[in-house]
Amino acid sequence: MPHDNPTPDEVWALLTRIVMYSRDPWRRAASERAGVSFSRIRVLRRLRTGPMTVKQLAHAAAMDAPAATVAVNDLEEQGYVVREIDPTNRRQKLVSITDAGRAVLAKALATPDPAPESVAALSAGELRALRDILSRIEH
Repeated sequence: MPHDNPTPDEVWALLTRIVMYSRDPWRRAASERAGVSFSRIRVLRRLRTGPMTVKQLAHAAAMDAPAATVAVNDLEEQGYVVREIDPTNRRQKLVSITDAGRAVLAKALATPDPAPESVAALSAGELRALRDILSRIEH
């Protein structure tokens, strides 16, 4: 261990690295299963809660506006989203997920996501302790 008194920032950085780097196999599997790239899955996930402008969608999906526009164009071509005039501001359009888009998203999210080997190798007591700590800090 680097030292006995880690800072919250050190622990957070470690936790996010573990999660981020272990998700690549699941992302690839989800994309293959759904037949769309993971960036498109991210866009569809953000639209589950309701329509958004492309600008709002770009912000929510952590992508720049041109990339969000390309993603929306692609998803619209495939019938997974639609654009409609915003009734509160007729100068902008809202992007909404379609039933076909919800089906593709459900397929992606149903992809099995087993724990990485490093987590599976923990003892029952270590798993309980980790679960209890994570449950306490979950938002």
